[in-house]
Formats: sequence, C-alpha cells, structure tokens
Amino acid sequence: MVTPVPSPAATTRGPGLSGQAVRFLVVGGLATVVDVGLFNVLHYALGVGPLSSKVLSTVAGGAVAFLGNRQWSFGDQTGRSVRRQAGLFVLVSLAALGLGLVPLAVARYGLGLTSPLALNVAANVVGLAVATAFRFWGCRRWVFPPAEAPARRAVEHDDALRLAA
Repeated sequence: MVTPVPSPAATTRGPGLSGQAVRFLVVGGLATVVDVGLFNVLHYALGVGPLSSKVLSTVAGGAVAFLGNRQWSFGDQTGRSVRRQAGLFVLVSLAALGLGLVPLAVARYGLGLTSPLALNVAANVVGLAVATAFRFWGCRRWVFPPAEAPARRAVEHDDALRLAA
C-alpha cells in the first residue's frame, strides 16, 4: 500500500480556515461547559453568591477559551507575547459581548418582543452566532494572527527605526 506524501505547500500552509473554525467551536463549547458548570457548583453546591459565582465562572471559562485557542485552535500562529495576546483576547471578547447584545436589544426595545421564545432566539441564537463569528474573526485577525514572514518583519523594523530617528 502506498501512502500519499503531502505537497510542501500543504505542510507549510498551516491549518485551513474550516479546521480552525471547528477547533474554535470545540474550545468555545468546553469553555461554556466550564462556565456553566462552575457557576452551578459555586452557587448551588458551595453557597457562593450568584454574582460572585458568575464572575468567577466567567473568568475560568474565559481562561479555558484563551488557553485552548492559543494552544489548539491557533497554536501554529504564535509570535506575540502571552500578555499581549491575553489583553487582545479580552478586548475582542468584550466587543463580541457588545455585538451579541444588539439582536437582543433590537428584539426587545426595537420590535417590542417580550416572550421567552423571542428573547431566547434573539439572545441565544442570533446574538450568540454574531458574537461567535466576530470572536473567531477577531482572534484570527488580531489576537492570534498568522506569523509574518521574516523579511517583512525586518522591513517593518527598519521602517520603525527610520521613523524613530
């Protein structure tokens, strides 16, 4: 049996968009399970207040999402410091939160919808889809961008030195 050998382009190009998207969704699902599970354990099993429980569970879920995306979804796209990536991840996540609230606000205040079904569709279907799409794009674009070619980095470094002089 002959095993096909991948072309050099296939091995140096990195994972495709669809592979990253699937990994991103898996990591997001795991982060959501951590968030919801930890909230319930903290609040109902340990008696921690609901707001404190939600803050702690959100931070834990966010940490799982950041680490999972950094190591697995976008693991081949390193090059920035962890601190910078974490800061950008928080900013992208906050922007995604805002975008995810738009469909809910439109449904409730723009269209006057108040039923649980309508608000859940707006918040947890449309809003979540919009927020997730933006978060994936933002992570791919700003938080974990593809590594630049060394020649391009050298040119940009030289340009920066010229501007500083």
